[in-house]
Amino acid sequence: MIIVSGWVDVAVERRDEGIARSIPLQEATRRDEPGCLAYVFAADPVVEGRIAVHEVWTDADVLQAHFAHANYRAMLELLSGLAISAMDVAKHDVARSAPVYRPDLVADAHWWG
Repeated sequence: MIIVSGWVDVAVERRDEGIARSIPLQEATRRDEPGCLAYVFAADPVVEGRIAVHEVWTDADVLQAHFAHANYRAMLELLSGLAISAMDVAKHDVARSAPVYRPDLVADAHWWG
């Protein structure tokens, strides 16, 4: 599994418009691209002008296919038009995954079970 996470800073006055315009692209990516488990671009509630990025892909091959897809090119064009001032977006290769909450509903950062 590959997780893409990070943020993109855009012009404060353009962020909400940009997110609204991205909704059809977020829906299309989730619907049309095999291996896409999550694709979210949302307003950061603390930093003005910041768009939080969260994507989950089944593997590197489907993520690479996304980079060649029209949905990706359209999202890139949309974000570029919002006057990007900074960004930090990274990909993470997930070796293992487990629930945060144990069966007794206590959050646990350690591997259990």
